[in-house]
Amino acid sequence: MIDRLAKDPNFLVNVFETMRDGLMVVDSDGNILFFNKAAEEITGYKKDEVMGKSCTILDSDTCVVLTDGGRQRSCDLFKVGAICNKRCRIRAMDGRSVYLLKNAVILKDSHNEIIGAVETMTDITSLYMKELELEELKQELRKEYWFMGLLGKSSPMQTLYEQIRNAAMSEAPVLIYGESGTGKNLVANAIHSLSRRKGGPFISMNCASLNEHLLESELFGHKKGSFTGAISDRTGRFEAAHNGTIFLDEIGDMPLIMQAKLLRVLEEKVVERVGEHKPVPVNIRLISATNKDLYRLVAYNRFREDLLYRVNSIFIKTPPLRERIEDIPILAFHYLKKISIVNNKEIRRISPHALEVLQSFSWPGNVRQLINALEHGSISCKGDTIEASDIPEYVFHGEKTEGEGVQLDTDKIRASLAMFKGNKTLTAKHLGISRVTLWKRLKELGLDQKA
Repeated sequence: MIDRLAKDPNFLVNVFETMRDGLMVVDSDGNILFFNKAAEEITGYKKDEVMGKSCTILDSDTCVVLTDGGRQRSCDLFKVGAICNKRCRIRAMDGRSVYLLKNAVILKDSHNEIIGAVETMTDITSLYMKELELEELKQELRKEYWFMGLLGKSSPMQTLYEQIRNAAMSEAPVLIYGESGTGKNLVANAIHSLSRRKGGPFISMNCASLNEHLLESELFGHKKGSFTGAISDRTGRFEAAHNGTIFLDEIGDMPLIMQAKLLRVLEEKVVERVGEHKPVPVNIRLISATNKDLYRLVAYNRFREDLLYRVNSIFIKTPPLRERIEDIPILAFHYLKKISIVNNKEIRRISPHALEVLQSFSWPGNVRQLINALEHGSISCKGDTIEASDIPEYVFHGEKTEGEGVQLDTDKIRASLAMFKGNKTLTAKHLGISRVTLWKRLKELGLDQKA
């Protein structure tokens, strides 16, 4: 290597030119002596345009300050000797702001005199923009349509927010009723976070996820050796929630035997671990949730009536998405930003027609299903805008059978074809039918050659 350097003085220059990071060398006055190809690509300046000129030409926000006398160079490098992983913003040749991660070190001669400095620059503009988007999301959550993790400014959501506030002021059991995907868990968490128990634990359990025996062990705990697999003592969810809140999701799916044991816990405020007859006092606030009509279950002897009145002191209903369609744009844009960041895609908007399609669907899976549709759209999207063609097929059909409620007359088909400039796929989606059905109808109407 040393022999190579001695024989070829341009060897190091060639190495510098192959670097992916920008490299700049300046003299002790800050005048540029070297500028590699990566630096040209990052800044937009050609080497010939900057050689011999002050590094202030890059207009770095950390090297130039604005004073009453105009722009003044203010560089600490020659005082401190080195700069490590410092973020800065420069102004590219075309006026763009470019965000860099900068490292620099001073150069000294054999007499220990400063003769200049070498600086590397890494373009982190895309990372910086992602951080801005994340900050925008945080700011968005502080707007008037956000409440404790719930999004929406519609009248049903305002009513829900008021019910949450009122429930948080009480210690009474709460029953949250709502369809799947309406955010019942968020409501439970919000009540706890606003209550006097907010400093205590919030413990949740899905009552539909386990059979009777495992559910009892999860809720009340067990002693070592009480059943096969009980290799150690276990604290139950009720004990873990002491002085806090326990959230029982899908309580309507709890087996009847477990319902009787839960009723005893609520009445006596004690639990007994499986395999042990020692009562353990618990101080909990109960919040339950279900997507089933518990009164109907009582009528069919599938839910205890006395337990229903125990858990139902405060009743809160979460509104389905179809009852608050004005919130769909808020939800869609909020979750689209999150999806774009996670998938590393630059999707910034939803077209008006696509938004109209989203607002016309009934969303039986509610917000959870909307998020799923947006994820599908972000994958299908080829640009920075989700179009109607990127939305899942089922959103166009709804829950209707194909063609139901759609009068496929000639004028409607002609108008739809004109709207989508002859695109049969989009026309079929707009009409709520398959492309094959559209093709057959075009043939029947004699439009197949003209469309």
